[in-house]
Amino acid sequence: MLSRRKFLTTVGAVAAGAAVAGPVKAAIKASGNKLKVVLVGTGVRGNGFWGKRLVDSYSDILEFVGLVDHNPGRLEYAANYIGVGKKCGLYTTFEDMIKEQTPDLIMVTTTDATHHTYIIKALESGVDVLTEKPMTTDEDKCQAILDAERKYKRKVIVGFNYRWSPYNTKIKEMLDRGDIGDVVSVDFTWMLNTSHGASYFRRWHGQREHSGTLLVHKSTHHFDLLNWWLDSEPKEVFAYGDLEFYGRNPKKSGVNCRSCDEKKTCKFYWDITRNKGDYERYVKNEEHDGYIRDSCLFRPEINIYDKMNVNIKYANNVYVNYMLTTYSPWEGWRVAFNGTKGRLEAFLDVPYLNSENLTQEELHAAEMDQSGKAKEKTKPIIIHKLWDKQKTVSVPYSRGGHGGGDVRLHDQIFKHPEKKDEFKHMAGTRDGAMSILIGVAARNSIETGKPIQIGTLTHLQPRAKRL
Repeated sequence: MLSRRKFLTTVGAVAAGAAVAGPVKAAIKASGNKLKVVLVGTGVRGNGFWGKRLVDSYSDILEFVGLVDHNPGRLEYAANYIGVGKKCGLYTTFEDMIKEQTPDLIMVTTTDATHHTYIIKALESGVDVLTEKPMTTDEDKCQAILDAERKYKRKVIVGFNYRWSPYNTKIKEMLDRGDIGDVVSVDFTWMLNTSHGASYFRRWHGQREHSGTLLVHKSTHHFDLLNWWLDSEPKEVFAYGDLEFYGRNPKKSGVNCRSCDEKKTCKFYWDITRNKGDYERYVKNEEHDGYIRDSCLFRPEINIYDKMNVNIKYANNVYVNYMLTTYSPWEGWRVAFNGTKGRLEAFLDVPYLNSENLTQEELHAAEMDQSGKAKEKTKPIIIHKLWDKQKTVSVPYSRGGHGGGDVRLHDQIFKHPEKKDEFKHMAGTRDGAMSILIGVAARNSIETGKPIQIGTLTHLQPRAKRL
């Protein structure tokens, strides 16, 4: 069993992208004790990915000593769902938790716009942090996190699971190896369908004051992949974005799907009562905070973009064109890298290139599956060398757990933090900052009509090559 001592002395090293270098300076007890963790935020992501899965897979290594959520009903539900046991404290405020507990690690999975609050409180309390992506939602909050990590000399790890997928790792390996020479430009397109894509507009994500827009909440995944694949940092961003499909519609009168009189005619009608978990987690606990999980997609409060196009110039002079669509008939992605020696193309779930016969809902459910029972198949990556024949590389691929990335991320953090990370998957605050700052810059560019320099947003200055 990995000792608590071993974890605490290596967590600083695995957060390779952190702004502050050096090992974690924590009060370490005798080796062999379990890692004491606290989860702040008990929504779906916290309950499943950072809750139940850890209890099911790593109970010999860690124990939950506290759950924190301002909604007492969801807190009770989470305790039962995750299976934390009676010794785990339940708290409606961070302050009450930190008075009673001395955790080794605090995991933050609250709404995006509040991540900085709990990250900074944890650092102030002398505790290392693992935060869900995005690290935060604007440049000021980002700078506050960077300052706090430096001031309190603790570590922040950002949970970028997409990096850990074997398929995405193979792309990284091929680019690093120089299979297409030096990369000069990239075209990256991500399609969200009318099931998964629409779900963001039902939830708190549809309001920028909570999510920072999908350019931050969702695209931070994609921007981080680009930064990691290209081994460089963004320098300048110009973007277009609009809201024209979802959002304010005077012809729609519903507040949420349950109370809407268009249930029989609206193609977006979603019956939350058919999902036991969503019903018990959210509907039964609306009385505590008023949060409605099945809000109308066309309500006037929606103020994010539903189509986005971003141009990024990297510090190493690579040009990127990125497009996110939220109401595609199918969900998947395509990326193409142009290099001095050829071109690399990769794609997942493009229907006319995909042999699987799954519905869009089944595809998303399979990706979110944490059971570890997903069958492994192979997916292609295409290499076109200049003056040479096309070559197809078959890569092992398991759909469950975000393409097999989830289990690999968790194993590195909790099971084998000392294991050599050849491709530098683990992300710290600098990585977290550089991914969200592309989205923040894109948002600022849309609003001003001008290109935005990344170096003007925080004290971080873009590097041509990541460290």
